[in-house]
Amino acid sequence: MLTVSATCVPADSDGLVLDESALRRLSDLDPSGSAGLVPRVLRTYVASLQRLLPQAGAALAANDPVALRYVAHTLKSSSASVGAQRLAAVCQVLERRLTPPALIDCPDLVARLLAEGRSATLAFEQRLAAS
Repeated sequence: MLTVSATCVPADSDGLVLDESALRRLSDLDPSGSAGLVPRVLRTYVASLQRLLPQAGAALAANDPVALRYVAHTLKSSSASVGAQRLAAVCQVLERRLTPPALIDCPDLVARLLAEGRSATLAFEQRLAAS
């Protein structure tokens, strides 16, 4: 279960990068796998991470809360839908924290978003390589 710590950084008690139940729900949409839905969705998601994570780092460096909020908002629901729950939780907290008018006063949270994003990218790339 995901919780929000006192520093507003989500913590995951079981330490899992991917929520297998979310991936099973996605697989249920293509039970035979003949449409290749899961690999296509995961490849699209990984491509999105690879595009948006550098944008988050650049937004932090430029002190641009609007751009950073955009990244958090964009990744929040897509991460949840593919099972990257820790990343989705970080994005949710960051998006709320950066509601205008806002300053980027949470570099630890941005660092957590980047770390969780890299972990999710690696986990999904490994899953795709195994399929």
